[in-house]
Amino acid sequence: MSRPPVSGSGVVLTYGDRLALAESNFEVPAGGLTVLIGPNGSGKSSVLAAVAGLHRLSAGTLTVLGDVPRAVRSRVALVPQSTRVNDALPVTVREVVTMGRYAAMGMVRPLGQADRDAVDEALARLDLESVSGLHLRELSGGQRQRVFVAQGLVQPRDLLLMDEPTTALDVVSIQEIHEVVAEEREAGRPVVVTTHDFAEARRADHVILLANRVVAQGAPATVFTADNLAAAYGFDVGDLTDQVHLDDAAHRPAYPRHSHIEPRRPG
Repeated sequence: MSRPPVSGSGVVLTYGDRLALAESNFEVPAGGLTVLIGPNGSGKSSVLAAVAGLHRLSAGTLTVLGDVPRAVRSRVALVPQSTRVNDALPVTVREVVTMGRYAAMGMVRPLGQADRDAVDEALARLDLESVSGLHLRELSGGQRQRVFVAQGLVQPRDLLLMDEPTTALDVVSIQEIHEVVAEEREAGRPVVVTTHDFAEARRADHVILLANRVVAQGAPATVFTADNLAAAYGFDVGDLTDQVHLDDAAHRPAYPRHSHIEPRRPG
C-alpha cells in the first residue's frame, strides 16, 4: 500500500511554553477531504502550519508527501484565513492571486503565458474576473477569502490546505469554495480543511478531532461519538452537532491545572 500523504508520529507542537498539540499520532489519507475540527485553541491551525512546513515540531516526526514538510513546501498549497491577512495592502486581486505562482517560478523569472493562464483560470473558478483590478480593501469578506483560495489554486500542488475557508462567509462564497474542494477531490488531490462546522465535517472522508491532542480520527460516524465529543469540548455536545455551525468560542475543553495551554488563543 502507498504511504499516506501526511503521517505524524508522536508529534508535539509548542509556541514557547504554550502547548498547542500534545504528543499525537495522525494521518491524512490519499485523496478525499480531511477535516480538522475542535474547540477554539485546540491546535487546528498549528497542525496545518506544521504540515505546510511553517512551524517546526517540538518532538516527533511528520512526513508530508514522502519527505519532511520543509522539503516539499513548493508542492503544498496553503490557503490562510482572510481575517489573518492585511487586506489594506496596496495590491490588486490579480496581483494577490499571481503571488501564488512564485512558489514555482521564483521572484526573478518573469511571468510566462502558462502563469497568466493559471491566474485567469483561478479567477474564473472563483468568479473573480469582474473584481480582478480592485484592491483587497474594496472587497467583501467572502470575496477576499475567494481571492486567497484562488491564490492557492495557481500553485502547482499535490496537497491543498485550507484554514477555515468558509467561516462567516456569504452563501455564494461558501458554494464557490465547496465546488473547488469537490473538484480537487475529483482530481485525486487530498484536501485538508480546518473548520468549526459539524455539517461540513460530516461530509468529509476523514475527520481528526482535536483538543490540543488528537482525540479521535477516522470516518465521521466513528469520530463523532458522545464520548469523543465530550472529551474534546468538555461538555455533552449531544444534538448540537446537528447544527450547521457550533459556536464553540464559549465551550472549551476542561484543561488540567498544570497545563500551559491558553485556550483563548486562535486554533
